[in-house]
Amino acid sequence: MELTLTEQDAAHWVYRGEGAANIVVSYTGSSPSFIGKVMRIRKSPRKASTLPGVRNTIALSSHERLIWQEVHKLISSSDKEIAGQLYVDHVMKPLLGSKYVDAGTHILVTKEFLKTVEKNVDSQRPAWRVDVSQVDKQCDFALLMSDHSIFPHDGQGSSHSISVEIKPKCGFLPLSTFISEGTAIKKKITRFEMHQALKLQRGEISQRSVYNPLDLFSESKERVHKAIKNLFTTPQNNFRVFLNGSLTLGGLGGGAESTDACMAKVLEDELHSVIQAGDGQCTENLFTLVTEAVQKSGVLNQLLEVQKLDRFDVEGAIHAYYNIIFQQCKVCKELNKEQAKAYTSLHSASLEESLRIIKDYLIAATAKDCSLMICFRPRKENDSGSSYNTVYLESTKQAFDYKVHFIDLDLKRLNKVEEYYELDKKIVSCYKQMNKIDDGRNEDAKLQGPEVTNQQGSEAANLQGPKVANLQGSEVTNLQGPKVPNLQGPEVAY
Repeated sequence: MELTLTEQDAAHWVYRGEGAANIVVSYTGSSPSFIGKVMRIRKSPRKASTLPGVRNTIALSSHERLIWQEVHKLISSSDKEIAGQLYVDHVMKPLLGSKYVDAGTHILVTKEFLKTVEKNVDSQRPAWRVDVSQVDKQCDFALLMSDHSIFPHDGQGSSHSISVEIKPKCGFLPLSTFISEGTAIKKKITRFEMHQALKLQRGEISQRSVYNPLDLFSESKERVHKAIKNLFTTPQNNFRVFLNGSLTLGGLGGGAESTDACMAKVLEDELHSVIQAGDGQCTENLFTLVTEAVQKSGVLNQLLEVQKLDRFDVEGAIHAYYNIIFQQCKVCKELNKEQAKAYTSLHSASLEESLRIIKDYLIAATAKDCSLMICFRPRKENDSGSSYNTVYLESTKQAFDYKVHFIDLDLKRLNKVEEYYELDKKIVSCYKQMNKIDDGRNEDAKLQGPEVTNQQGSEAANLQGPKVANLQGSEVTNLQGPKVPNLQGPEVAY
């Protein structure tokens, strides 16, 4: 952290986007030290619970230091932001592969730099983000990283690039024996699909996504292609497209509405500068490129292995959590003696075993919530000296360099485990409740259809059929919730 950014440097950093904890800005100046870089600047709540000028610098709690005791640099860090960077560097990078993970470096910044950046970017931030958070001007450093939405200027390949950011989510169905009978549906329906029901009920989304994470992780070219196309159809906060580092499709400060014909046309037109396909074919070719890169790189196989470190599910991990914090298990307290027997083995486990369960659970939670950035650029003809991997687009006879990086590999805190457990219960309960409602509607439709046809003939059926379909289809969809931004948006692409 030798370099220090001052007030005079602020004008060269422009808003790229933000998530719950950080604002991301990208560099537009001419300094070789920062070209092709982005910076994560920590945020703080506007209604701080601590006194002005005082912030919590405790990186890890005493229980967390037990969990991560083998990562010496992490447990000795003095600030939670530094701890986060060390976690990526020493925990996630070895698991996911050093070539796919950029932990970044910290750089010193002055309070004046932060004040000026905040002044410059506030007009571009979503209003609801501005209302609840601000730049943390008590923090004297920021995290500097490569901009993974573009290629570095190495003189090779095209100057144009396309990048796609995907938030894969959990790619498997849990099999843990600690999943109760009441939540056994988790073994059949993906967490992503069930969570959509809760988000819809809360008004965080206006319609459910058609994306299925199991398709993306399937290793079937057809299913992977389908997953990419479905993400494009309903991006929410799970899919973004950048052209030369500028957002073309998706949301910056949170979620995005479903892709309509106008959005699709804009993307199609933008892609013409990179993909040499006919009108209406560029977007489809982009799906093919992403599918090929996902399969050729094998990164999702590695990600899935890390996600599967969660062998006990949160319904098992919660018991290990109470072992670690040396408190009576609140979950078992609500069960009868017969039900509590199912978790006896967890509560009789050693402290070391409980620590391992929670450590693996938290690592898996990071892997389930991270994003994947895949960047492409057309390879120049007769260029055989590129250091990047290549995919070939048969339909346009174009070769593309591509690079893949995992981003948003945030350290999940121990004190969140109880929240994760409660959220899990809400997700399952809401899905089951809404599914019963849907089943009821389906039964009504079955009863109404044949009766109308038998009693009044085909003409009456034709008159009433579309009306019933409209009430149960698009009209119901429009009534299911306001179109508001997703308040749980992730860190944006960088």
